[in-house]
Amino acid sequence: MGRLLFLFIAVPAVELVLLIKLGGLIGVLPTVGIIVLTGAVGATLARWQGLSVIRQLQREVAQGQLPAGALFDGLVILIAGALLITPGFLTDIVGFLSLVPGVRAALRRALRGRIERSIQTGDTVILGWKHGP
Repeated sequence: MGRLLFLFIAVPAVELVLLIKLGGLIGVLPTVGIIVLTGAVGATLARWQGLSVIRQLQREVAQGQLPAGALFDGLVILIAGALLITPGFLTDIVGFLSLVPGVRAALRRALRGRIERSIQTGDTVILGWKHGP
């Protein structure tokens, strides 16, 4: 809970400072223009990639495969879209990075490793699933 509260306070504070600094440097209208432009570009990219993931998900389901990777990608793209329409530069950077397929693959591997370690140590228990032989 502490980390989440920190994020809800720290991220908007840093974003506000960056927006004020940039506004002072290049002016209010160019700063607002950058915010609108990154929001529009980000929403378009998120939509394009989201549609691509939906097609991938449909292919995997049609082949009888569990579409775990496509579902994860879809979730990350949804979060990226939300970050990109949120005014701010840090959220834009994280949002744009999340739209890069290689970054999503690295996130997927990291999350999978963390979940596997958590299951192996017994910190996480999945009912109806046995770990090991």
